[in-house]
Amino acid sequence: MHYQKHHQAYVNGANAVLEKLDKARKDNTDLDMKAVLKELSFHFGGYRLHNRFWENLAPAGRGGGGAPKGDLAKAIDEEYGTFDRFKKEFSQTALSVEGSGWAVLTFCEKTQRTLILQLEKHNVNIIPGFPILLVLDVWEHAYYLDYKNDRGKFVEAFWNIVNWEMAGKRFDALKK
Repeated sequence: MHYQKHHQAYVNGANAVLEKLDKARKDNTDLDMKAVLKELSFHFGGYRLHNRFWENLAPAGRGGGGAPKGDLAKAIDEEYGTFDRFKKEFSQTALSVEGSGWAVLTFCEKTQRTLILQLEKHNVNIIPGFPILLVLDVWEHAYYLDYKNDRGKFVEAFWNIVNWEMAGKRFDALKK
């Protein structure tokens, strides 16, 4: 349901805004560009973050969870001291989102540091140039069917299905 209903709504929303822009340009009519582009960035952000979220989840029976390996594991240990400390900070970030939003592990190429960010909407706080390595959707639609209003249990369960292999590949590509 999350994928077919909520994720699809961002795809449909972005396509509708693009059609609105195309029609206005064809008909040479004006639009409230601030509102239209804010709506477009909201839908694009929702699409982008959801795509990354799906990739973060290990396929069923393919050994998700555990801890990262390789260079990503080293980077996390260097930044946070231990994986357990990273996991605690990331979980606290997810749990403390006010309302709907995301917990994100990103990488600053300038400082060569991993960073945990909290995004409270799709179209704000995404820092250009900070590629997303890992993201956890904590909008209610991500967990309400299975976890009701218990975000904590959802965040705890996330650690059992994290696709560290995919996050590690993203990290390795950035380091090249």
